[in-house]
Amino acid sequence: MARANKSELRLDTPKGLRTTNLVGRKRGGRSNDRFGRFTEAIARGMGTPWFLLGLTALVVFWVGWNTLSPEGLRFDSIELGFIALTLVLSLQASYAAPLILLAQNRQDDRDRVQFEQDRQRAERNLADTEYLAREVVALRLGMKDLASKDFLRAELRALLDNLDQRDEQERREREAARDRDSRELESREREASPRDSRGTATAPREVHPFD
Repeated sequence: MARANKSELRLDTPKGLRTTNLVGRKRGGRSNDRFGRFTEAIARGMGTPWFLLGLTALVVFWVGWNTLSPEGLRFDSIELGFIALTLVLSLQASYAAPLILLAQNRQDDRDRVQFEQDRQRAERNLADTEYLAREVVALRLGMKDLASKDFLRAELRALLDNLDQRDEQERREREAARDRDSRELESREREASPRDSRGTATAPREVHPFD
């Protein structure tokens, strides 16, 4: 239940206007926020040149009407120093000051929320930056253990030399075996030729019985 209530909190709502009572929050939350927006609208309007022009026009009209109009139509006396005008301006100033303070408080609360969000975002960015820095350092340390380009070239050249030597050795062994086979074949032929000559020389002559 507490987690659900925390999730209902809005960050764009000033902290000072959040009530601690759950019932009061449900009933008066919208009204407080609406009143806060109303005070901000009035304070924002008072800070515009149109408000100054309107107030100046009202004062000029008030003074001019109560000075130049007939006495029966006047609603403020110039002899008394425009007491009604002074009262209206004092009432306007007395209400304007608290409204401006309320608007400033809402703006301060909003700035505080924004500052907290910026701080959390900065902390996350700092943590991400530190993590990336550690990863870069780990990659650099890992790259030191990897083989360099010159090392790979030397190893490939050594491997090619070993293959060439092996091919040369195999070629020599094949030539040696071929020479050995040819010599054995020649020796066999030489051994077989004298035997054939001796066999033809010592062969018995057949005698016919009627000779």
